[in-house]
Amino acid sequence: MEKKLFGTDGLRGRVNTYPMTPDVVMRLGLAVGQVLRNGGRRHKVLIGKDTRLSGYVYEYALASGFCAAGMDVILVGPLPTPAISFLTRDMRVDVGVVISASHNPYTDNGIKFFDHMGFKLPDAVEDRIAGLVEGYGQNWELPDPEAVGRASKIHDSIGRYNVFLKNTVPLDVSFDNMKIVLDCANGAAYRVAPEVFEELGAEVVKIGVEPDGTNINRGVGSLHPEGVARAVVAHGADIGIALDGDADRVIVSDEKGRILDGDQIMAICALDFMERGKLSGNLLVATVMSNMALELFMKSHGGRLLRTPVGDRYVVEAMREQGAVLGGEQSGHLIFLNHSTTGDGTLAALQLMRIMVQRGRPLSELATLLSPFPQELVNVPVARKIPFCDVPTIELATADAERQLAGRGRVLLRYSGTESLARVMVEAEDPELVLRLSQGLAEVVAMALR
Repeated sequence: MEKKLFGTDGLRGRVNTYPMTPDVVMRLGLAVGQVLRNGGRRHKVLIGKDTRLSGYVYEYALASGFCAAGMDVILVGPLPTPAISFLTRDMRVDVGVVISASHNPYTDNGIKFFDHMGFKLPDAVEDRIAGLVEGYGQNWELPDPEAVGRASKIHDSIGRYNVFLKNTVPLDVSFDNMKIVLDCANGAAYRVAPEVFEELGAEVVKIGVEPDGTNINRGVGSLHPEGVARAVVAHGADIGIALDGDADRVIVSDEKGRILDGDQIMAICALDFMERGKLSGNLLVATVMSNMALELFMKSHGGRLLRTPVGDRYVVEAMREQGAVLGGEQSGHLIFLNHSTTGDGTLAALQLMRIMVQRGRPLSELATLLSPFPQELVNVPVARKIPFCDVPTIELATADAERQLAGRGRVLLRYSGTESLARVMVEAEDPELVLRLSQGLAEVVAMALR
């Protein structure tokens, strides 16, 4: 299968295996410097990371490449992905870089970039960068020795991001009477997120705030929300908040220990925005993975749902094009474009808590707004990625599944952007039909693409 440098969310892979090798990452810094430098002025790049042990390797490999390309480097250490997006804008630097593999285990790592406005780089720019990395040594324009960059560290980045987050909550909203369970996945938010909620008045029960370089996402965080749900019930908390390793996504639990995904959180926030006249065009942007029930929910309340390919970067691109202010993914990426330029799990949790306080309603009542259709997602290992429409057996099986759903559900086939997997998703009101069709279709895909 063809190796591709960039996936749906930057570079990602196993540590010390292509493309996550030190030499490739150093060339990546060189290439980004080549592509994004503009004119003869000094350029600056901000580099942050999560808590993975391998972050040290890539932090300095990137810094070496950027400095060689004539860019000054600012290292901020472990911080959430949305913090880097914010600081890139706030500090007026040219490029922001995050070293993280998000929800993956510590054996993986990744790299993603933000432009000077805090938005992820478009595909066309990534393609130019990839071409330079893969054609190393060709057409490089490296500066003279006196023009190479410098590297330095700053130590107030957590405080800057903390203040930004607190300012997204109105001054007349207090969390003084709320108890929360906060799971930081032993990841990038382990320091800043507890500080923010505590300074806004909440009593915080902390989970996943002891990173050791290898325990990021291990049995904690948004991939394992059952832990935070149990803790909510045990501690009598009002809400459980589970972030992932780089804190750009969130899954929550209500006070009864029932888990809400990104679609349910979006429904609560979208209705709040619509009722306050804050949802531009009554438009919510989500991906093809969002539940069909969310689409029907928006329609029933006079709004509409626009779907994009999977990836919060595509959600943000559509939001900017359409003038939307709210969007996200079922997996828990929530984008509040009036506050941030990328998914932010802590920000999303703050907005959800604001709604609970202002409405005077527990999360369990708000959660009744959306009842998702049963949905099955099957990951199928594949040896090749070819268009599904070019495989007759898959086309026939898909058409048969859609015929059985008879307009009361949907089928979605797509390839993973980072792994050798085909994702088979079926959803409908009938759970038995969903299970049978998803398993049958997955078997056909596995046979056809083995």
